[in-house]
Amino acid sequence: MGFFSKIKKLWKSEKDEYNQDSTSLGDYSYDDHEVEQESSRPESERHGDILDLEVTEEENNKVNQERPSTANKGENERWQNDLILSLQEAEPRLSVWLDYILQGVEVPDQNFWDRLNFFFKNLEVPDAEAHDFISRFQKWLEDMEYEHVTEFRSELQYRLALALDLEDEEDEKSRLFLKLSQGLSKTKENLSKKIDNLLNTNPNFDQKFWENLEEILIMADIGFKTTSLLVEKLQNKFREKKIQSPEEFKSLFQEELANLFPKPKKRIKPILPEVILMVGVNGVGKTTTIAKLAHRDQMQGKKVLIAAGDTFRAAAIEQLEIWTQRVGCGFYAKQSHSDPAAVAYEALEQAQKEQFDTLIVDTAGRLHTKVDLMDELKKIKRVLQKKHPGAPHRTILVVDATTGQNAISQTQLFNEGISIDEIILTKLDGTAKGGVVLSISYEHSLPITYIGLGEKMEDLRPFNSQDFAQALLE
Repeated sequence: MGFFSKIKKLWKSEKDEYNQDSTSLGDYSYDDHEVEQESSRPESERHGDILDLEVTEEENNKVNQERPSTANKGENERWQNDLILSLQEAEPRLSVWLDYILQGVEVPDQNFWDRLNFFFKNLEVPDAEAHDFISRFQKWLEDMEYEHVTEFRSELQYRLALALDLEDEEDEKSRLFLKLSQGLSKTKENLSKKIDNLLNTNPNFDQKFWENLEEILIMADIGFKTTSLLVEKLQNKFREKKIQSPEEFKSLFQEELANLFPKPKKRIKPILPEVILMVGVNGVGKTTTIAKLAHRDQMQGKKVLIAAGDTFRAAAIEQLEIWTQRVGCGFYAKQSHSDPAAVAYEALEQAQKEQFDTLIVDTAGRLHTKVDLMDELKKIKRVLQKKHPGAPHRTILVVDATTGQNAISQTQLFNEGISIDEIILTKLDGTAKGGVVLSISYEHSLPITYIGLGEKMEDLRPFNSQDFAQALLE
């Protein structure tokens, strides 16, 4: 399950179920005990909460002491009834639901929060979890200073997809495919269009065709070794299936391209906390990737702690702390130039003591002293293993796709030094060398689990080889 503990059924059918005063989310009517606790808190502590609404002094004195007026109650019932009927009749897709929830809403005002709360209530989301989601989202809006729904709708849909465990929903897959296709636009210019041109100018599939295809693939940074294997597989399948048309060839190409990617290994769920060791050279986007991973886990209901293990790079600790504050997860750090292994060990102690679900450990990335760096990373792995047998459960290498062949050599260096489990490829939206994705993964037998398609939290997405091949060659 995702962030919300259960969804029994989508919508209630009996009118009196959503007309009762106890479910009037437009009035934020949580149970009486919660309301009493909230109203007794000092004003300074309630600043920024979803319950801290702009009301007059007279209205503030009446909060939680009386029911809303008959007129307001009737108005709430009308829009709630209209909305529930629309949602019941709508296609059960998150984007469609959002269309109705946000209908006529242009800014994140009281009406926006009321309608979002009403949506949660009718999914039978526990009040505490709904309140936590909305509080986090409200804080994010304040930090980002967004004022219009059009500016943050995609982020809202992304968070809901994670929280409601709907990321595999067909609608969300389509959204990801579109994002992936847009992110690969530069690579498609360098690969797909050249292949289309080759098919148009050389439809006979003669020896010259295969030689030109090899050249196109190598120029797209797929690499000689991977290119040779791919072309060999294509030639064998070409003869076996008796391909005759460009359309059939592209379909075959797409299939063989996707099949070259190693599949992620099946893993037994570890004893908590799950420890993730993040490695990679400076400048690849490791800090923001850590924040995005933490964000994903938190939206799925996990409690996350981030450890600042890059203790030598100037401002690395401060940068990571800023990102953890934006995400709203836990943070552990020591003074600059502290022993990174000590940071990891003590962070793990805290994660165990405070029952965190996930510990993400940042590390240094100074390759000019690569021998010392690898020794340092090995030491971190040893102390984590000593404190928590089996840790780190995942060692993830973050690689910048725009560096092309350098990304391949970085992968080799880290994999030989400390043994990598998976790869996250960043900045795929800014490169014409997207073919390096295949070369990195195949040549080192490492699965790519996520790809970065932009700077927003929603732009770190699970990698799917079939989607990648289709988006690249469509």
